[in-house]
Formats: sequence, structure tokens, C-alpha cells
Amino acid sequence: MRLSTLLLALCLSLGGLGFIPAARAEIEVDVNKGDVKPLPIAIPGFGGDRGAEISQVIASNLERSGLFAPLDPKGFAEQNLQIAIQPQFALWKAINAQALVNGQVTVEGGRLRVDFRLWDVFSEQQLLGLQFTSTPENWRRIAHKISDAVYERMTGEKGYFDTRVVFVAETGGRLNRTKTLAIMDQDGANPSYLSDGKAIVMSPRFSSNSQEITFMSLRPEGSSIYLFNLETARRESLGEFPGMVFAPRFSPDGGKVAFAVERAGNSDIYVMDLQSRQARRLTSDPAIDTSPSFSPDGGRLVFNSDRGGAPQLYVMNGDGTSAARISFGTGRYTSPVWSPAGDFIAFTKQTGNTFHIGVMRPDGSDERLLTSSYLDDSPTWAPNGRVLMFSRETPGGPSRLWTVDITGRILRPAPYPGSGSDPAWSPLLN
Repeated sequence: MRLSTLLLALCLSLGGLGFIPAARAEIEVDVNKGDVKPLPIAIPGFGGDRGAEISQVIASNLERSGLFAPLDPKGFAEQNLQIAIQPQFALWKAINAQALVNGQVTVEGGRLRVDFRLWDVFSEQQLLGLQFTSTPENWRRIAHKISDAVYERMTGEKGYFDTRVVFVAETGGRLNRTKTLAIMDQDGANPSYLSDGKAIVMSPRFSSNSQEITFMSLRPEGSSIYLFNLETARRESLGEFPGMVFAPRFSPDGGKVAFAVERAGNSDIYVMDLQSRQARRLTSDPAIDTSPSFSPDGGRLVFNSDRGGAPQLYVMNGDGTSAARISFGTGRYTSPVWSPAGDFIAFTKQTGNTFHIGVMRPDGSDERLLTSSYLDDSPTWAPNGRVLMFSRETPGGPSRLWTVDITGRILRPAPYPGSGSDPAWSPLLN
């Protein structure tokens, strides 16, 4: 769903829109510290229709990031803040609010307009003033965009709240489990289901424009890889392949799909040009090569292979040449995925009976394990490269979606209440 007629501007006042340089904050959130104390932030209910709901979504987004600590509105002495009037900073200092977000919602000609301000309470400075307009049903997306703006202003990094997640929704027991292709907002809202559950779906992945996904479908007669357009609901197969096809993933420009083909116990990696529909084989090792993931510039791929005796991570050029192993720790490395910024590769690692989500540099250095549990799998990057979503399963329990930041400190369940696996995070929406 597009946020139509989006107006984004820095504001000098309520009456005039224009660009002004934001005052330098005396407060900031250093996301690179190993132990970040969440910043106390006050987010009173915005004025106007849906104002309270919008502010609640903003507060929930920022709290879930682990970098902000929204204060309890019951302690707010100043009520009904006006967008064009400075807050009474002394009242906010008294409850130790470091930052304050207030806003106003108006409806004009069937359009929803939301103005908001971000304040540094102790320096008594406005840090940000923005206005968004859209149709009323898009109020949640406006709340996500405000969350992104606050996050970026306070941390210096892009936000990740105005995004969606495609995943496999699971129902039923182990012997009769139904796997359905599903999509939701990153905060678990607006879930919808894109397949009928009659076939097993696996490894859904977004294209770079967020409007198309690729996934694997498994039926008794075999497997297929599909493209699914989220705007038109059109589904098409990539074609017929001898053997089983799986693990598809788009190239960064959306023009290619890399995937694996298994024949007679051997699996190799292919890449298909989506315009010509010509597929090219990239690996020919007598081993299991699978789970390809492109670097952000499309020039290299990371994949996992057991050509060394156990699953490890390898990097090769986009044409399949110069494959080199990058993981050398003990254990089994699988499901690699390159970060959006190119600085890390996330992976699943199994050591004994324990699974981890970890990250390492593309040359294999700086390996860090972020999680540890009975079964963690399928990491996917938020578009800012700061947070990972993955699936976690407990003994005898269902698979759930979780998130962790790249320090490993901020670990928590994702908001989706049902059972899910194989998540894939979209880029920021337009």
C-alpha cells in the first residue's frame, strides 16, 4: 500500500513549510555502544482524530528498538500540547524526559494531515518538525514514518519501521502442519495470507522494490519457484527444472534470482535473468551448494557448502569464479545473508545441539554469535542493517519470530502472535 501524496518538510512554524537546519542535539543515542541505556522519551497523545493511536504506535516502535524508553503518560503534567506552542519544558524535565514528541492530526478534504515536533527537553530546542499527509486509512504508515524520522534524528542511522515482513505462517501440529505464505507490517499489524495452504511454501524473499516476492512451493509432484506481485496478486513460475529447486533470492537490482537445484543428491547454485529467463549454473562441485545471497552491489554471492566435509560459508564472484571459504569455526554454518550495507553476513550456526544466529565480516573476520537456543534459524536483515529477525523454536513448541540487534543485547519476540518461520524483511517502503 503506497503512502499517497506524502508531504515531508522541516517546519519553521505551523503556518509555513520550509527547510531549516535542525538544531544540534545535546542528547543522542550511540547505537554502537555495547551497553546502551534506553533514552527516556515522552510521547503524549497527539491531538485530533486517531492522535492517541498514532502516538501509541510511535511509542511501541521506539520501545521495541531497545534504544528508547517511552515514559508512562500517567506521569505527564502538561496535557493537550499545541503544535504551534513550545512545551513547558520544566514540567518535562521534572519527570526526566530527555526528548519529547508531540503532534496534531487534522482532516482536510478527506485527507489526513499529521504535524509533529521532536524536542530536546533539557536544551529546550526543537530538533525536528515534519508534516505528513495521506488518506485516513494510512494512519499507521504515517506513525511508522514518524518513528523512522525520530529514530534517524536521534541515532544518526536510518529507521526500519515503515517496512513489511513476508514469512511462512504455520498452523497445526508437527504431523499435520500447514504452511501459508503471509505478510505483515514489521510490528505485526495488518497480517494477510497470500496462499491457500494446500502446498508447503518456503523461503519467501522480497525484491528491492518491495512489490514482488519470490518463494519456493513444494507439492507431492515436486517443487517450483514462483514470483508473486503484491500489487496485482499475479503469480508466475520461473520455469521447469529437472530436480528440486529451492532457496531463491533476488539480486539487489531485482533483475535476477539466484537459487539452488538438487539432482541425485548433489545441489548447485544457478542464477536466472528475469528478462530473458535464461538460467546459468554457477557452481559444479560434487557437494551440496545452496542458500545463495547477493552482496549489495550484486558483484558477489555468499552461500553455504559442505565441500569441506560440513556446511561452511563461501563467497564467490557473481559469475561463479573464485569461490573461497570464509567460515572456519567449529560447528555447521548455514542460511547466510548479506547485510544491506555490505559490512556483515548473518548466518545460522549449529554447535552440538544448540543453534545460534551470528554475524561475521565478508572476509570471515569478527565472528559474533548473537543468540543461543534450541533452534534459531533463517536470519533476515532490517533495511538499516541494525536489526535481524529470525525464527526460534523451543522443544515441542511452535516456531516463533524473534528479533535481535547486531550487538546481541536487544533480543525479544517479534509482535506477530502466531507461529511463523522463514521471515524476510522488506526495504523501506515508498
